Amino acid sequence: MGTEENTPAAVKRILEAALFASAVPQPVGVLRQLFEQDPGPEAVRRLLDELRADWDAAGRGVELVQTASGWRFQTRAELQPWLDRLKNEKPPRYSRAVMETLAIIAYRQPVTRGGIEEIRGVAVSPTVLKTLESRGWIDIVGHRDTPGRPALFATTRRFLDDMGLRSLTELPALPEIERMMELVDTTHFEADAPAAAE
Repeated sequence: MGTEENTPAAVKRILEAALFASAVPQPVGVLRQLFEQDPGPEAVRRLLDELRADWDAAGRGVELVQTASGWRFQTRAELQPWLDRLKNEKPPRYSRAVMETLAIIAYRQPVTRGGIEEIRGVAVSPTVLKTLESRGWIDIVGHRDTPGRPALFATTRRFLDDMGLRSLTELPALPEIERMMELVDTTHFEADAPAAAE
């Protein structure tokens, strides 16, 4: 493509196509590798911001967002009820115990299982932690230097990506989460047997 690939309009088109073709978020560093002559991180970020503004101004059903792992196109959240009609399978539902445990880990990380139990006031089933680990939302990030060396749990980049967040600083305020948890009708959640006892 030569020198014409370095015009801002061409770079923006290439970035748009690459992000559309990608199944996962792409960081700026990877996007810069698309070009023979590196446009530089500032230029790429500026063009991505312009591209995001272009899509927002057009009022499309798709938006460009920045997550913890990079940039991606995604459908707008307000259109999800219509998109759900295309799916034959139901989205996974999680028990209140799973959601409370995830919230505690997200806001108090790194935290031990004992720390989670102290906050929740009940024992945490190993199934709850396995559910969150298998989803890729939490991971063991170390061990506390106390007798028994309990595992320390923290959220992952995938958790941030799935929640549409760039960093933990974008988590809603804790009172808002508590209010949302109070509004949750637990009858809508599938609780696996061990979690249901909590």
